[in-house]
Amino acid sequence: MPGAGMDLIVRGGTVVTMDGARRVLTGDVLVRGNTIVQLGRLKTPPRGALVLDARGCAVMPGFVQTHVHLCQALFRGMADDLPLLEWLKQRIWPLEAAHDERSLYASARLGLAEMLLAGTTTVLDMGTVHHHDAVFTALAESGMRAFSGKAMMDTGVGVPKGLRETTKQSLAESDRLRARWHGAEDGRLGYAYAPRFILSCTEQLLWGASEAAHSTPGVLLHSHAAEHADERRAVKEALGKDDITALADCGLTGERTVLAHGVQLRAAEMRGLAKAGTRFTHCPSANLKLASGIADVVAMREAGMLVGLGADGAPCNNRMDPFTELRQAALLAKVKRGDAGALKAEDALAMATIDGARVLGIDGHTGSLEVGKRADLAVVRLDALHAEPGGDAVARLVYACTASDVRHVLVDGRVVVADGELRTMDSDAVRTAARREGERVRKRAKL
Repeated sequence: MPGAGMDLIVRGGTVVTMDGARRVLTGDVLVRGNTIVQLGRLKTPPRGALVLDARGCAVMPGFVQTHVHLCQALFRGMADDLPLLEWLKQRIWPLEAAHDERSLYASARLGLAEMLLAGTTTVLDMGTVHHHDAVFTALAESGMRAFSGKAMMDTGVGVPKGLRETTKQSLAESDRLRARWHGAEDGRLGYAYAPRFILSCTEQLLWGASEAAHSTPGVLLHSHAAEHADERRAVKEALGKDDITALADCGLTGERTVLAHGVQLRAAEMRGLAKAGTRFTHCPSANLKLASGIADVVAMREAGMLVGLGADGAPCNNRMDPFTELRQAALLAKVKRGDAGALKAEDALAMATIDGARVLGIDGHTGSLEVGKRADLAVVRLDALHAEPGGDAVARLVYACTASDVRHVLVDGRVVVADGELRTMDSDAVRTAARREGERVRKRAKL
């Protein structure tokens, strides 16, 4: 592991920069401290630098997943084959209500381990209602770059006692977490106020979250919207207006707001969201599994919306693998539009990297490999049988490569995965704790 200020060279790879020119280079990446200082062939490598071998590999920006639920990683295999609202009421909410600090910490570590090993370097995470310090502790220890926030819920049909909170309690706890964790770990961690969705939040809570988020630079708002037809119908019946309008009416709009899904968006809503600058996250696998539909990301992008990618949660996916979402996003866009060129490989990869960083407002620091940016990158094998015999590196990353091809991962210049092995967590310990705590949560939830 490099020490503070030590040089590190990622040597001999195909460097997929995802910069403005979408350059693909052959050569090296020189990292000093946490910053990229040179790209291309190094004529005179610094003496004593740590070298990571990238021969036969692509060197790409780390994946930016703009919607995940670390609190749900422990529920994998416990909530299958149900539509959204039943899935929440029958499984997810009872399981979340059964979390304690120990189980939530184990859940976060499981999700983080999976995502780091797959080349994810940044996430936007939505937690559950209680014990969210445990998630931030796991994030701090893992090395992941992240925005995260507790779920906010002060109303809702079918919400179990363990998730109920008053508006005042929800805002006060969110404020405390923001004060404790926003900007922690030398700026690697940030806070996102996270009103869960319209059906679980009063107008007072939505307004309070919006006002609190806009009072602190860099803080985000994070919620779900236009995900499932049944959900949209329930919102319309309850409020007399669609969720997008209801959220905007309470201040959840603009460049600080990141909404997940958008499957049910209409063209006029897309244009309005683009004009307002509201960001969205496409979660293709979760939308398929919950039968929510296929979001028209091509239409969103054509309307001017900024869209990232996310795996969502392990119980509705059932993995948190960015390669799966990357491939699904590209393929489903083609089917949705009846056009094989609807979403090209490099545009899909942009959604998973630089556009994801733009969604979070951190594209000045990460999302592409450029001199002066933070060293958040993944080294991905291109010489596995399923990626051979060659061809365009970007297309191979999007359509052929898998999480098992990830060799090395850096976050903020720190080696978090080396030769396919986690360096910030013990994989066996993560697995053991997840099995133990998963069973305990299931029993407490009486499922």
